[in-house]
Parts: sequence; C-alpha cells; structure tokens
Amino acid sequence: MGYSQFDPAMQDRTAWNAGKKVGTKRPFTQKQIWSIRFFLDREGRLRDRALFDLAIDSKLRGCDLVKIRIGDLVAGEDIRTRAIVIQQKTGKPVQFELTSDVRASLASWLERRGGTTDDHVFPSRINHARHMSTRQYARLVDEWVTAIGLRREDYGTHSLRRTNASMIYKAPGNLRAVQILLGHTKIENTVRYLGIDIEDALLLAERTEI
Repeated sequence: MGYSQFDPAMQDRTAWNAGKKVGTKRPFTQKQIWSIRFFLDREGRLRDRALFDLAIDSKLRGCDLVKIRIGDLVAGEDIRTRAIVIQQKTGKPVQFELTSDVRASLASWLERRGGTTDDHVFPSRINHARHMSTRQYARLVDEWVTAIGLRREDYGTHSLRRTNASMIYKAPGNLRAVQILLGHTKIENTVRYLGIDIEDALLLAERTEI
C-alpha cells in the first residue's frame, strides 16, 4: 500500500503513466534509422544528427549519453574509434566503437560547437556549462519519431539503446557479446531487454565462448 491511500489530496491525482504505454520500446529498423538521418540532415540539425548517431553506436542509457564530455570522444584533433564511459547505474566501464559515419557527424557537430575537452558534447539549452537533460533528450527522440510518421508511444530513448544490440544479436546470435556491449551485469537482464525467449537465450549462452 502507498501513502496516497491515506492522503485526501492524492485521491483525485492522475497517475503519471495513466493512458501511456510503458515498458519495453521497439528498436529501430535500418530503414527507420536512415529515415531519421535524412530528416535531420535535411533540416540541418548537426547536433541532433550527432546525438542520434552516438546513441545508436554507443548503446548507452540516456543518463550516460547526455553526460559525455568532448574528451571522452576526442583524441588530439581526431574522433576516437573506441570510447569508454563509466555507467551511472552500475559504476562499471563500458566500451563502444564509433563507426566512420558516426565519427563524421560528431566531427561536424564539434566543429560548430567548439569548447574544451572538459565540456559536455551536448550542452543544456538553458545553461551551456551543464549537459543536456534526459528530459530534453526524450523530447527530441519523440520529435524525430513523429517526424518520420511513427507513433511516439512505441518508441523512446531506450529504442536507440536497443537498436544496435538487437541487430548484433540477430546476426550471430551471440548473447554474451550483447551483454558486454550493453554493460549488463547479468545475462538475464540482457534476455529481458532484448525480449527473447529464456530457453533460447540460455542455450545460446552455453554455446558461446568469450
């Protein structure tokens, strides 16, 4: 039981998730990824294109993605091919690769953004000394999704985190590889995250050696 049952002021308050679809969000398909990229390029939104690309490649939670600093991605004058971020949720490092297309979009954004290695890659629109909020990130994802004709109820920030992981899993069926890339401490978490059958997942895990 919650305290709201005994608080008259809470009796008529609508639950935050009333009428909303909560739970696992769909990953994006290749076609949807390129549709969003085309939309962002057409609108000249360098920051959003870099944010979208980095979210797909890094597979990071939103709270970790928005806190990335320029020094995490840049070595000298070049964008790193691999980066490491300490996860807020687990306190453990997770490594990810940055593909050539993503490095190009990041380079274009950082050239316009400027700043030092200690600055956040995606600053807050209110206070440039701080990073973009996860709420602002979520609003942007909603905007991208609706721009290409998708239902925002079906997609969210976790869609970007799940997209690359789902593709990697479907290609070789290497569940443990996906577990490492997502930074999950337990393989059961990866199973639930991908939405696959537990028996199939455990069978794959037994067949996979790292």
